[in-house]
Amino acid sequence: MQSLSGKTAVISGGAEGIGLALAKGLGALGMNIVLGDIEAKALARAQEIMTDLNIPHLAVEMDVSIRDDWQHTARAAQERFGDIHMLVNNAGVGGGMGALGNLDESGWRWAIDVNLMGVVYGADTFVPLMKGHGEDAWLINVASMAGMAGVPLAGSYTATKAAVVALTEAWSTELADSAIHVSVLAPAFVKTRIHQSHRNRQARYAPTTAPGPEVMKMAKGSAQAVENGIDPELLAKRVLEALDAKETYIFTHPKYRFVTDERSANIAKAFDSAAESPLVADVAEAPMALGFVDS
Repeated sequence: MQSLSGKTAVISGGAEGIGLALAKGLGALGMNIVLGDIEAKALARAQEIMTDLNIPHLAVEMDVSIRDDWQHTARAAQERFGDIHMLVNNAGVGGGMGALGNLDESGWRWAIDVNLMGVVYGADTFVPLMKGHGEDAWLINVASMAGMAGVPLAGSYTATKAAVVALTEAWSTELADSAIHVSVLAPAFVKTRIHQSHRNRQARYAPTTAPGPEVMKMAKGSAQAVENGIDPELLAKRVLEALDAKETYIFTHPKYRFVTDERSANIAKAFDSAAESPLVADVAEAPMALGFVDS
């Protein structure tokens, strides 16, 4: 990777877990780090770590679901370090788990506002700033393997992470002629506190339904899988490796390839079925435009 020394990265959810591991990894390469996080105590601990590592940094308490907080973070980052060269949209929550017919609507709103709109607000705030200076820059959106295939009883998490994957694909094309490289990170289980994200669940997203026994059983299994996941520091090294290779999709668990292979096979089978259908077979011969079409 070209030198990152002296450049600045903004990382949401940067106080611990994946965010902090990336902050340390990027800081070791000479970057200035802006840590954004909703949890004040964790943010204070992260500041101590960054200070001990002698990494130039700024900590900003923020709620990624609030657009004004992003604007405040951008102003603070520019005042402290000048141009911004990297945004890592990392902040995320588990959302409201539940089966169909037992909808935790506030849990869905929570997941959508943090996991999806937080990414949208972050990119909408910082991409123009990164385009403005014209230097090489990076937009990294943190999704999940859950965004590559549906996870039962975790509809809000799955849907929002799938949306982040799709947005990354769209933005990668949209920004192809700029100096901004766009990537999506889709890890499987990582040793973080995502399974405890309810600790920061804002009052406006208070649960409206109690989780059933099926959900509680799944939540317990997910917690064990997270606690046995890979270390965030290993993930951070993998991200740096992938960025050096300019990868759009960043995977950390190669043995999970069966998930996307199975999905691809099922999609291919469905297309074959459509091609054999007397109803729509001819449609396959019609030209299709991808991307932008001149008016």
